[in-house]
Amino acid sequence: MEKTNRHNWKSKLHEIIYEADTPAGKLFDILLLIFILLSIVLVMLESVNNIDKKYHDILYFGEWFVTILFSIEYILRIISVKKPFKYIFSFFGIIDFLSTIPLYFTFLFGGTPALVTLRALRLLRVFRILKLARYLGASNQLKDSIIASRVKIFVFLFAVMVSSIIFGTIMYLVEGEENGFTNIPKSVYWCIVTLTTVGFGDIAPNTALGQFITTIIMILGYGIIAVPTGIVSAEYAKNANKDTEKKGDEELEDADLVEVHTNSQCCINCLAEKHQDGAEFCHKCGCKLHHD
Repeated sequence: MEKTNRHNWKSKLHEIIYEADTPAGKLFDILLLIFILLSIVLVMLESVNNIDKKYHDILYFGEWFVTILFSIEYILRIISVKKPFKYIFSFFGIIDFLSTIPLYFTFLFGGTPALVTLRALRLLRVFRILKLARYLGASNQLKDSIIASRVKIFVFLFAVMVSSIIFGTIMYLVEGEENGFTNIPKSVYWCIVTLTTVGFGDIAPNTALGQFITTIIMILGYGIIAVPTGIVSAEYAKNANKDTEKKGDEELEDADLVEVHTNSQCCINCLAEKHQDGAEFCHKCGCKLHHD
């Protein structure tokens, strides 16, 4: 009986923390979002000297309050799963750890002269903003589109680097050291800055031929900027069309078919997500999703 109660308690905790289908789960996610944003605001305000001097104590205790809450959340996430190391070494597990531990390090070793550099670890708290990715469902579609088009993007970037090296070398030969193009790497840097239409202005061509080549590079830059966006957008639209066609085929097969979509259920055993509505078992490990 005691083992069953403990199992039910962990299952309930897992449902609240990892899922958003229940009122308690939705409330947990909303509160967590608020504290993540609050923490980021505290970190940014602390970096402003005038504000930090005036409200240092408020910012300090506010940061400790948020850090303790995130520490509790981190521990509860470990407790509520069957395989703790699966979560600890997952992407979000590492992000949760990196965003929580710095303040403890600076508290324990901040006064030691040899470990003063550990204060830089406090900047890792900005990693908490990556925790927001848990709640951006549409980001998965964008991620899938980028992954699907990674080969095209790599080939495009390779072509850009080759072009930058060629144009940079040409500009080094045309302009020379007297006009600021002191070496080929610096000329390639100038070409990349110009090609991306950033234009810092720290190096500029002075000869007529150099200015003509620069004009060509700037015009090419406008086309280059649009290429990656077009590649990802085409893949995104392609995936959307596939989903639409798939749903259309399913509706034709069975007129009474209920629309199948994914929910926020997360497996307590392997942390797999994207289970279909009404699913009783994990599609990855076969573990039962709901425990009565």
